[in-house]
Amino acid sequence: MALDKPYEDVPGTTIFDAERARQGYHLNQFCMSLMKAENRERFLSGERAYLDEWRMTEDQKQAVLDRDYNRMIALGGNVYFLSKIFSSDGISFEQAASSMTGQTRDEYRQMMLNGGRSPDGNRYVGEEG
Repeated sequence: MALDKPYEDVPGTTIFDAERARQGYHLNQFCMSLMKAENRERFLSGERAYLDEWRMTEDQKQAVLDRDYNRMIALGGNVYFLSKIFSSDGISFEQAASSMTGQTRDEYRQMMLNGGRSPDGNRYVGEEG
């Protein structure tokens, strides 16, 4: 029986719920492995071989190889776990977040300094009623 998820229709928002946590378990465990220097070195020196050691879906592995963070989130990745990937790449959280919004780093920084994204057009469909 599928759960009612009224939050699924919020534009630009992916909620990390129990279902996504189950979906992304192995992806997130891979990310956590990057906390150890020796694992980061192994990953960065042979990304595909390292990924193949994990029980992730092919789609998840490809999203990692492409550094498609939005796709990883859609496939169950949690941004706090995914931060281990961009940290391994020498990318700041701000740089990664700006890439996920399609903005430059400066545009993203200015948006956040101005209070974040506007709620206009970002409410769930039924809320406009």
